[in-house]
Amino acid sequence: MQTLLLVALLGCLAAVFAAPADRVRWCVKSDKEHEKCEALAAKAPAFSCVKKTNTIDCIVAIKAGEADAITLDGGDIYVAGLKNYDLQPIIAEDYGTSSETCYYAVAVVKKGTEFTIDQLRGKKSCHTGLGKSAGWNIPIGTLVSMNLIQWRGIEDKPVEEAVSEYFSASCVPGATRSSKLCQLCRGDCSRSHNEPYYDYGGAFQCLKDGAGDVAFVKHLTVPESEKSNYELLCKDNTRAPIDSYQNCHLAKVPAHAVVTRKDPQLLPDKDSFNSFSLQSLPDFDLFSSEAYAPAKNLMFKDSTLKLVQVPANTDSFLYLGAEYMSIVRSLKKEPTGTTSTAIKWCAVGHAETAKCDSWSINSVRDDATAAIECARGATVEECLKMIMSKEADAMAVDGGQVYTAGKCGLVPAMVEQYESELCSTAGATASSYYAVAVVKRDSGVTWETLQGKRSCHTGVGRTAGWNIPMGLIHQRTQDCDFTRFFSSGCAPGANSTSPFCTNCRGSGKAVGDEYKCKASAEEQYYGYAGAFRCLVENAGDVAFIKHTIVSENSDGKNVAPWASGVKSADYQLICPGKAPVPVTDYASCHLALVPAHAVVTRPESHGEVVSVLRDQQAKFGSSVPDATFRMFQSESGKNLLFKDSTKCLQEVQAGKTYADFLGEQYMISMKSLRQCSETTPDLEKSCTFHSCQQKI
Repeated sequence: MQTLLLVALLGCLAAVFAAPADRVRWCVKSDKEHEKCEALAAKAPAFSCVKKTNTIDCIVAIKAGEADAITLDGGDIYVAGLKNYDLQPIIAEDYGTSSETCYYAVAVVKKGTEFTIDQLRGKKSCHTGLGKSAGWNIPIGTLVSMNLIQWRGIEDKPVEEAVSEYFSASCVPGATRSSKLCQLCRGDCSRSHNEPYYDYGGAFQCLKDGAGDVAFVKHLTVPESEKSNYELLCKDNTRAPIDSYQNCHLAKVPAHAVVTRKDPQLLPDKDSFNSFSLQSLPDFDLFSSEAYAPAKNLMFKDSTLKLVQVPANTDSFLYLGAEYMSIVRSLKKEPTGTTSTAIKWCAVGHAETAKCDSWSINSVRDDATAAIECARGATVEECLKMIMSKEADAMAVDGGQVYTAGKCGLVPAMVEQYESELCSTAGATASSYYAVAVVKRDSGVTWETLQGKRSCHTGVGRTAGWNIPMGLIHQRTQDCDFTRFFSSGCAPGANSTSPFCTNCRGSGKAVGDEYKCKASAEEQYYGYAGAFRCLVENAGDVAFIKHTIVSENSDGKNVAPWASGVKSADYQLICPGKAPVPVTDYASCHLALVPAHAVVTRPESHGEVVSVLRDQQAKFGSSVPDATFRMFQSESGKNLLFKDSTKCLQEVQAGKTYADFLGEQYMISMKSLRQCSETTPDLEKSCTFHSCQQKI
């Protein structure tokens, strides 16, 4: 079993580092860890070992290319992910059915002592290390949030000083050696195995030896044979048996993970983790440190049962989750968002950014502050990440993106309304639209003869342009490889090597067009009008769009050069079981009735976003004559920031989830489509990777 796990690990890492080096250079922090690493390297030539003094030195070495990988806990994953290091997690430890790729941070005490968590003041404490998850970030963050440790912030005093005033003495490896936080330590108080009380086993030994009264560790730390002698402190001021960690813990936090440099050329392809093969290795217990006693958790946690590959493009924020990131930031008193009263809108691409900038200028209030500020993301996914991490606050997205946003903890705040008369109706039914398939008249293409044709999509993951048609095709073929159905096409957001990028137009540059097939307005075939243009310009045989797009871009209604001369009568709709019909017959021939686009934000920002947008549309909405700015019109493109057909924005009631908003039928369609993992956006995979990624 261990050999298979080792082969999987070696396979992934060897694939990761095959380009720059023949070996994976593992960074270790102690003599014992180096000894174990060398034993592994003797059996697996793909490994070599680099010894550094401590964790931060290893992080620096990996950034500099002097080493390649190390397993870190959440607190160190946070540090490694900061811009000056820019490392990312690629493989997570899995602890089995008790917690899988998460673990519980707990407070362990000896049975027979009678204090509770609110009586820790003046006690002696044992910690795994300064800045580590279970040993520092979680317990100290918890005690601060419970107002047990009085700390007003870094401007008042360092958090370490507040902790040293709270406990009578401690061992916090990595703290200043002359401080009370190192008083109980037996060695040099370093964050390495040179300190006997370092890490989980060390913190527990500190408690066991009687040096401390409480040990802050993970739930699997106490040996089975000793569990009857210890208890857990619960946040409700009770105690519980060691095995009751699921109901008595400080927090559930992400597992330790292997990190490496963030470089696309170094990252493994999707199959390398499972398909890489090596010659059979002699038994080597990767997840045991018994041969190196008394040291524990060398290279990996001894409680690890297997390793799991982290989804592609998962950075430290996505891996750790919003709740854990919030705890870390609160202890470091780093800014968690702008102090401005404006909402920061996320725009994708140059054209949207230009419109947003104009909106921001026009939104300046009497006190000279803007109601709208702008942030720019390369793609919708990047913007959603920015909203999650509070670098931005809101954006309008389509139903498929509402689904992804919801999986990442965001909520719909307002919905676009396309019927003017419903804008003044309280409690009016939210707008919806028809997803349709458009072909050229007399092309002979029907729904039943689509296979082998070329397709034009608004974008991968978009509702009318991808989720609905591909969901229907999947139900018909039960084949997740849609490149076997369509011969080629343009689906912005697809992998650049995919046939779904072959026919994309890009920004029009002759060479070096970085926007080709990107889910951005810079790609001329992106979005509704773009997908229709793809059909008009004969880059595809069918366009998957919404029902109003042909009429909005034909018969002289769109002055863009590509639309001049386009006549709506030259196009037809196709749908299952019917012959082609005129584009005006969408009510009888469509693929689905789907929800309107919605503005998404973080749950706690719902009220503020609604308030600001109500004020903004009262000034710049469709019903305002002579407005200095038009929210729902696009001068240098189509459907920029909002759909041009929007008449107003209406509030989505606070507390309404993305699933409630999308509706049962749409959710069924999405769940069916998600059987095809290739259709799941990387962001969504990251957000749902493990159960302890708490949503915002």
